[in-house]
Amino acid sequence: MSNRNISQHILDQLVHYLKYASSAYAPICPKPNGSTLVTHFSDPVAGIVEGYVARDASRKELILALRGSASFADVLLDTQVQLVPLVSPGVSVPQGVRVHAGFLAAWNTVSVQVLAILTEQLLLHAEIQAIVTCGHSLGGSLATLSAISAKQHFSQCRVSTYSYGAPRTGNKAFSAFVNQSMGEDAFRVVHTHDGVPTMIPRYLGYHHHGIEYWQSSEPAIVENVVKCKSDGEDPKCSLSIPSGGVNDAHLTYFGILATTPFCL
Repeated sequence: MSNRNISQHILDQLVHYLKYASSAYAPICPKPNGSTLVTHFSDPVAGIVEGYVARDASRKELILALRGSASFADVLLDTQVQLVPLVSPGVSVPQGVRVHAGFLAAWNTVSVQVLAILTEQLLLHAEIQAIVTCGHSLGGSLATLSAISAKQHFSQCRVSTYSYGAPRTGNKAFSAFVNQSMGEDAFRVVHTHDGVPTMIPRYLGYHHHGIEYWQSSEPAIVENVVKCKSDGEDPKCSLSIPSGGVNDAHLTYFGILATTPFCL
């Protein structure tokens, strides 16, 4: 698998955006990963979906970080596994694209609010050239949905997305659509035997998008991280390990507890 190993630069990027994703678990984060906090946001009804937008002036980018499951209500949301058409404000997708009903409902509770924040920031800061979305666990699935939305709303920006330990989000048509839309700007990271990415089974119609970056063993060095096949379900990557659900590997990525705040 040596020809599929990643560069140190890619590993550094994966760790860099993990710090934003893990900071989304903090109730207050004044300087996410050293960047400027623009604002926190949450869904106006139940407060299940939370996150923030930050601005990195040096990289000329906006970062949208979405929190993973942090309450029993979130877990219930995660169990709404029926696939439904991807209908979200201002988003157009090919016929047949279907996604997890609970994940879509969660994203749609904040989508208009988040898009308004990004729109305002792009008007105020004309130098911004990129938007990055990121999240761990449930937040990773929401980050993927938000990236599709941002890609269609802000064509002037490069849009990329980083998910860590995210479950399958949609069907094979969704996977193909994400791969076509995002290409190599979609980074789906799996830590060793993390059971959450495979917890929603394929027999329900689900299919991962690519490209998976699988840390196959410890420690978190380039030699142990594999760039998997782009179709999303590489049998030589995390798919090779039976799902164990939420386990120790889900809680830590690159030696960092996935809820660690990087906020100062």
